[in-house]
Amino acid sequence: MKSRTGSTGSVGSVGSARSWGRAGQYLALLGYLVFLAFPFLWLVSTAFKPARELGSLHPTWIPRHPTLDNFRQAFDEQPLLRAGFNSLVAAVSAALIAVVVATPMAYVMARRRGRLATAATGWVVVSQAFPFVLLIIPLFLVLKSLHLINSVAGLVMVYVVWSLPFALWMLVGYVRAVPLELEEAAAVDGAGRLRTLVSVTAPLLAPGIVATGLFAFITAWNEFFFALVLLKTPEKQTLPVVLTHFLGAEGAADLGPLAAAAFLATLPSLAVFAVIQRRITSGMLAGAVKS
Repeated sequence: MKSRTGSTGSVGSVGSARSWGRAGQYLALLGYLVFLAFPFLWLVSTAFKPARELGSLHPTWIPRHPTLDNFRQAFDEQPLLRAGFNSLVAAVSAALIAVVVATPMAYVMARRRGRLATAATGWVVVSQAFPFVLLIIPLFLVLKSLHLINSVAGLVMVYVVWSLPFALWMLVGYVRAVPLELEEAAAVDGAGRLRTLVSVTAPLLAPGIVATGLFAFITAWNEFFFALVLLKTPEKQTLPVVLTHFLGAEGAADLGPLAAAAFLATLPSLAVFAVIQRRITSGMLAGAVKS
């Protein structure tokens, strides 16, 4: 009886420890979510506050007298729609090109392991260590020789080159997660190489392709440094560059319109993620069933 009681007590202590550990994980996750959400919530609150509340010594989370004047002033002062269109064209183009180029490269690197694949993987890792400042002068000279300075097309080329290594690294992991036995089984059933890639491999890679495209889109949408250096005329500037125009010559920020414009600038990324997130999840579940 004593041994049974002792074993029951040990099992109960283990279960209690697991429950406390899980509670700690949830608490840490909650703290992380609060940490991430705080800047966005404060941005939304600031965007709807009138000028009197923005200068108050006792700020509040919820505006006492919410207003849309900051949004009207932001659109009156800066060409947000045109800048947003430029950012959208650059981000979508860069994401599509990066995915189209990286997908076949990732498949070859994942399926043919050797010195070339190892060298390519090393290039991917090393390329992420270079700071922007070291690359801007060579990129500027190359784009100048191609007559692509002050051009959205030139900016798209830069974004593709910059996001391609990480996109390639992401897709290599997804390709390696697809069992090679599935392709071999399709070949035994008489499917050709192209048919196997289209009917078997591509559906299982869909979540990885979508996630990679989402990463490339958000990276290009939020990028500031390259757009600031390469785009000169106001008609071709992207949204992150236009947001800096709300800062005065002495560094004083027009806080209300700046918060309103920054809030609008975050909406496309959130909308794209909300739409694509479902497809990523459904694609992962479909891939698990097929495998």
